[in-house]
Amino acid sequence: MKKRLLSASLLTVLLLAGCGAQASTGGAGNKEAAAGAGSSSAPASNGSQAVKKIIVGTGTQFPNICFIDKDGKLTGYDVELVKEIDKRLPEYEFELKTMEFKNLLLSLETKKIDFIAHQMEVNEERQKKFLYNDEAYNIFPNKIVVHKDNNDVKSIADLKGKKLIATATSNAAALAEKYNKEHGNPIQIVYTGAGEDTSTQVKTGRVDALISTQFAIDYLNKSADAQLKTVGETLSNSKVYFMLRKDEGELKSKIDEALKAIKADGTLAKLSKQWLGDDYTVEK
Repeated sequence: MKKRLLSASLLTVLLLAGCGAQASTGGAGNKEAAAGAGSSSAPASNGSQAVKKIIVGTGTQFPNICFIDKDGKLTGYDVELVKEIDKRLPEYEFELKTMEFKNLLLSLETKKIDFIAHQMEVNEERQKKFLYNDEAYNIFPNKIVVHKDNNDVKSIADLKGKKLIATATSNAAALAEKYNKEHGNPIQIVYTGAGEDTSTQVKTGRVDALISTQFAIDYLNKSADAQLKTVGETLSNSKVYFMLRKDEGELKSKIDEALKAIKADGTLAKLSKQWLGDDYTVEK
């Protein structure tokens, strides 16, 4: 049975870091969007097999990952990968549901969504509560980002006494907090909400730096004249996974099975080059 992936109907906003304002979901074709509930089973059209609907939480404001293009369409690396996995799992039907980044974990915990597709890196706090799939689908090289004319900051050590902006609950914030804890709190971390324009804060000099990856900065420089550059060594080569609830072992196994096939036939590398400008499925 050929499935059709359901996607979200959204407002057009493009900003750096987490994913922004709550948006309603709409069905593909004449299908209705899920009313905030998690997975459910429905008879297949031929009556011979039940297809389980899976609600996938994502966002709209992460450049090249999950964002709204110029035609108002939800797309990006994570979005298109979810669609590819959906094609290869006939027993499931995936529906993308968008929300603010800060609401993704709570929505997963309360079963409003079934897994998260939003470049979720592993940290200890998340690992205690949630389940990651086994097959990483991206490697996220985090670096310090400053204004292109800033020649004083060449590494994270040069941020002593300076301001670094980070989205609350993000892995970038966790990296900065860990550095501060290990080095006597030299950096002033400015926390911001998901979807706020952190790049403009650096461009205008209100803060000195942020943490991001090269592909996101390349996109912002091209699309919004962000005037940013990455500096110093890579802070972390974090592998990226989908995040599920602890009781979703079967779904996790199916996702991993599909991902292995997507890697093996070159589709994953192709998607990475298309959306991120290089093959970020291997360590740089």
